[in-house]
Amino acid sequence: MSLEKIFWPFMLTLFAGLSTSIGGYLAFFVRQRNVSAMAFMLGFSAGVMIYISFVEILQQSQVYLIHAIGPGGAWVMVGSFFIGIGATAMVDNLFPDHIDPELLAHNSHTPSPAVSDEALVYGQPVHEVNDTQELRRRLLNRTGLLTALAIGVHNLPEGLVTFMAGYSNISWGLSIAAAIAIHNIPEGIAVALPIYQATNNKLRAFTMATLSGLAEPIGALLGYFVLWPFMNDVTLGVIFALIAGIMIYISFDELIPIAANYAQSGFALSGLFLGMLVMAVSLLLL
Repeated sequence: MSLEKIFWPFMLTLFAGLSTSIGGYLAFFVRQRNVSAMAFMLGFSAGVMIYISFVEILQQSQVYLIHAIGPGGAWVMVGSFFIGIGATAMVDNLFPDHIDPELLAHNSHTPSPAVSDEALVYGQPVHEVNDTQELRRRLLNRTGLLTALAIGVHNLPEGLVTFMAGYSNISWGLSIAAAIAIHNIPEGIAVALPIYQATNNKLRAFTMATLSGLAEPIGALLGYFVLWPFMNDVTLGVIFALIAGIMIYISFDELIPIAANYAQSGFALSGLFLGMLVMAVSLLLL
């Protein structure tokens, strides 16, 4: 590949990746004490991740694997998906700060429920953390960081796909980059919103959202310099299924429980379905 021929495909990948920064910026317009908006936006983030995992990522994984190894590829896809879920659950259980979402099952103006002294938050007994808002902030910060990790890893192969599409046909690459940019915006919100609500630090939230998107041009560079000679349909299929499992686990274990416990379930459900709708429309543009 000549430098001239890879410049524009790389710029398309960079454009698509940096659109998470737009989502990171939009997250600042959710008022910190508006628990209804918080529930809605977290539900929205979960809807985005669930829809893209089941409708796009797993389907693409199955296409790659069946094309490479035949009907048995569907079994490899399913196995890789649940390995992704299991691996994420194992990592999640290594952290002592996971608390029961029921601890957050009230708004900030209600009294804190009684909890067991053995329950831990960041390695400390819950009774030592008196402020329920502090419990929320700690869990939200962790959720944002896990979401950034999942989206960042997901964006690595996505960046490679965008880069190779642009290299093959610049018009095709442009259309793919535009559609990916659209659905990267709510992914940026998914990263920045919990971190901003937890820390009230705009720079940190925006930086994490941007970094999760920069995984796409990093994926393009890795594909060009390292992985491309070894990349095949089996590798891509397994990677996509693993990432779908990671994103599904985070959605059901982190985003949805927090959203449901911040306000009435209707706000979380409305956000969930709207997130799915936005992602569905963006995928139709692909």
